Amino acid sequence: MDPITARRTCRTVEPLHGMIYFAAEATESYLRLGLRPEAGYFASRSAAMGAVGAETVVATFFNFHPDLVRDVIPAAWAVASPDAVLAGRQEAADTALRRMLGDAVSAPEMERAAALARRAAERAAERYEGRPLFAAHAGLPWPDPPHLVLWHAQTLLREFRGDGHIAALVLHDLDPVEALGLHLATGDPPESFLRGTRGWPDDEWEAGVERLMARGLVLRVVPSGAHRASLTLTDRGAALREAIEAQTDGASVVAYESLGEEGCAELRTLARPFSRAVVDAAGLGF
Repeated sequence: MDPITARRTCRTVEPLHGMIYFAAEATESYLRLGLRPEAGYFASRSAAMGAVGAETVVATFFNFHPDLVRDVIPAAWAVASPDAVLAGRQEAADTALRRMLGDAVSAPEMERAAALARRAAERAAERYEGRPLFAAHAGLPWPDPPHLVLWHAQTLLREFRGDGHIAALVLHDLDPVEALGLHLATGDPPESFLRGTRGWPDDEWEAGVERLMARGLVLRVVPSGAHRASLTLTDRGAALREAIEAQTDGASVVAYESLGEEGCAELRTLARPFSRAVVDAAGLGF
């Protein structure tokens, strides 16, 4: 299988998982449990690991400032148990997807997409070694409705890929700020989003950028008509970024090999309208 297939398939289905971090239903669910909004993300994504401490969340999530995590973990577990948070998260996913997808949640296409994604996720579960966040989610029971099967399967596949991506970043000696800076230099993510959600103060952010520049991976440039400099990849930085993505793709292939190229293409075709509906409903926050 072409490793790029793993990347394309995961990204096509990703909105069906990613919406849980932006949906109003999720925020409301965590608030009912007594969790502050800023605690909802960290508690809901880490709850599969149990009532873990802040350092475990810092390590497995990788790119958030430790103080951002320590502000809510482990205090969240004194307010709501991991099991309660997981139940609230799944309930929110159910409600949000029904709102965003309407009658499509019970369509034959949904059932088929769910079956394909589950097959890939269950194959991934045979290779959980070295993937702690994935392994925790893979140990959760499967839901019954097809749209929740698809959501859960993509959650597993996302964390499977994410754990592999972190391994590649560590292998290339990139710390969290450096990884964020390298990503920003691709020109894809908005700087305000990366810096605003990851919590790194200006001095630590700038120190990370300086380390990238010292390694010859990024440059600061002022685009024509712009008023401030932005980061751009050097040739060396672009090569490193591509190597990391290739390693991430290669480490993800085992899950999608269970479907083959044709099965992956079918999953993308089936899931694309669902993912588009999520995006159109501002399910990813924009």
